Amino acid sequence: MKITSSQIEASHLPANEEALVRCRRALELKDRDDYEGIRKIMLPLWGRVGARPEIGELHNLVSAEVLLCVGILTGWLGNKEGLGQAQEVAKNLLSESITSYQAAGDKKQVAAARIELAICYWREGSLDEARIMLNESLQDLTTEGNTRANALLRLAILEWSAARHGDSLRILEENAALFKKITNFALKGNYHNQLAMVLRKLAIQENRNDYLARAVREYQEADELGKLAHNIVFRANVKNNVGELLYKISRFKEAHKYLEEARRLMVRLKDTVGMAQTDDTRAQVFIAEKKFSKAEAFARGAVSKLEKSGRQCLLADALITHGIALARMGQPERAQSVLERAMDVAHQVGALNKAGLAALTLIEELDQASTEVLCIAFDRGSEWMADSESDDLLRRISKAARKLFVRLHGEFESEDALEALRNTPPDLHSQVLNYERTLIRHALARANGRVTRAASLLGVSYQGLAYIIGSRHQDLLKERTPVRSRGRRATT
Repeated sequence: MKITSSQIEASHLPANEEALVRCRRALELKDRDDYEGIRKIMLPLWGRVGARPEIGELHNLVSAEVLLCVGILTGWLGNKEGLGQAQEVAKNLLSESITSYQAAGDKKQVAAARIELAICYWREGSLDEARIMLNESLQDLTTEGNTRANALLRLAILEWSAARHGDSLRILEENAALFKKITNFALKGNYHNQLAMVLRKLAIQENRNDYLARAVREYQEADELGKLAHNIVFRANVKNNVGELLYKISRFKEAHKYLEEARRLMVRLKDTVGMAQTDDTRAQVFIAEKKFSKAEAFARGAVSKLEKSGRQCLLADALITHGIALARMGQPERAQSVLERAMDVAHQVGALNKAGLAALTLIEELDQASTEVLCIAFDRGSEWMADSESDDLLRRISKAARKLFVRLHGEFESEDALEALRNTPPDLHSQVLNYERTLIRHALARANGRVTRAASLLGVSYQGLAYIIGSRHQDLLKERTPVRSRGRRATT
C-alpha cells in the first residue's frame, strides 16, 4: 500500500519535526519507486525537480537534512526520467548540505551526503571523481551500518561500471557479513543483484560454471528482497539481468521472455533508462541469434534514449552493441563511426576499459577498415585495457594483435618461416632479438610483471615465455614477478 501525505499526519507537528518526518518518509518511498507518494509528501517543502526546497525558518541542521533529501530525489528522478540538468542541480543541493553538516561537525552526515554526491558524478560518467568521494566517505564511516553499506555497494557498482569486475567482486565478498546484518530490504536486494552481475560476468570470462550457479541464486535472493521492498523497478532490473545471463548461456527463448517482462515493467513506470538497458540487452540476444536487422533497430533505440539521459557509460555500451550490429549487417562505414564515438564517449568520462573494449571491437568486427585505423585502435585500446584482469579480454587482445600482424606482414607458411630463420644474417638476428625484447618488456609492464598474463597477451605459453626470458633476455628477469618456490607435497 502506498503511503501518502495524509497518512503521515505531520501537519500538527512543529515545522522542524514535520520537515524531518516528510524527508524520512519520502526516502522510504524512493526505495519503493513510488513517485506519486513522494510528490504528495514533499509538496509543502518541494514541488518539482529543479525547484529549490522551502527551508524558510528551519533550523540549520534540519535545512541540511531537507537539502540532502531533495538532492537525492532530484538526482534519482532526473536519472529515471532522463532530465539533462538534474544531476547538476542535485550536486548543488548536496554540496550545500555538506557545507552545513561540516559547520556542525557531523562527520557521519557529511559522509552520507558525499556518497549521494558521488552517485551523481557516477551517473554523469565521472568515475574518478565518484571513486575519490566514496573512498573519502568510507574513511569517515568506521561504524558498520546502512550508510557504510551504501558506500561500499556504490563503490562496487562503480568498479563494475569501469569493467573492473575483480575489484567489484572483492569489495562485495569482503563485506558480505555487513550486508547480512543490515535490515534495509532495498539495500540488501541491490547487494545480491550486484553480486550476481559480477559473478555472471566473471563466469563467462573465466569459464567458471560455479559462478553461474551462484549468480542464479543471488538473483533469486535479490528478487525476493525486491518483493519485500515493494520496488517494481528493482524487480524489472533483476529480470533484465536474468535475461542477460540466459542469453550468455545460449538460452535465447527464455532470455527474450525475461527481457520482454522487464521492458513491460519499465514502460509502465516510464523509466526510459531502464527501457534503454533492456533494449540494449535484447539487441545483444538478436546478434547472438544472427538476427542483425532486429538487433540494429533495438540498439539504435537504446542509443537514442541514453543520449538524452546523460548516462555516458551506458551510452558507450549501447554504442558498442550498435556498432557490432551494423558491422554484421554489412555497413562498415557506419559501424566504424559508431564504434569510434563509443571510444570517445567512454574516454571522456574516464571509463578507459570501456573505451578499450570499443577499440578492440572495432578491430574484431571491421576487416574493411584501413591498416592505419586498426593500428591506432590497437595502440590505444591495449593501453586503455592494460590493467584489465579479464582472461577473456587478454585472449581477445592477443587475437587482435595476431590479426594486425597478418595484415602488416602476411601469413607465413611454417616451412618458409623456418627457412627464413635459418638464413637470417647476424645483424638481422640481433634486430629481431631487440624487437622481441621490446615486445616482452611492454607485455610485462602491462601485466604488472606477471608472466602468465604477459604470455597471454603475446599469444605464447607461460613455459615458452619463461624460457625465452631466461635464455635470451635475462636482463628482463628483474621486470617479472619472482618465481615462487613450491614446497614439496606431503605424502601419506
